[in-house]
Amino acid sequence: MKLVKHLLDSKGREIISIAEEASVLDAIKLMADRSIGSLLVMEGAELKGIVTERDYARKVIIKGRSSKSTRVAEIMTRDVCTAKSEQTVNECMKVMTNRRIRHLPVVENDEVLGMISIGDLVQAIIADQKEEIQQLGQYISGQV
Repeated sequence: MKLVKHLLDSKGREIISIAEEASVLDAIKLMADRSIGSLLVMEGAELKGIVTERDYARKVIIKGRSSKSTRVAEIMTRDVCTAKSEQTVNECMKVMTNRRIRHLPVVENDEVLGMISIGDLVQAIIADQKEEIQQLGQYISGQV
């Protein structure tokens, strides 16, 4: 089973973030421009929280707030669930499913190493299953 560090090695370790003081409109524009569903909220190298499309929908749109005047700090999640690079894909999938979240920052020793999404995990699981099916097929046909 793949580890989180393997996912980061293949997908990259780019950290896309925004400041707490930024407007929600700026956050949504950045997410749209980068085709992503969440941003880490950072102050320098320090992780302060995470803001997601879900936060926007539930805490701005539904409540009739202004995207221009609402600050990211007002809607972000401060208690961020994180992953470690040595965790398995299955462990992270379990965390995401139980917590009903779609994104996990990867953090080691208070340093953000990257971000994984539920989509990254699903792709890794499918790739592992395909490989296992291929190996079983070779075993059954006597090619091993």
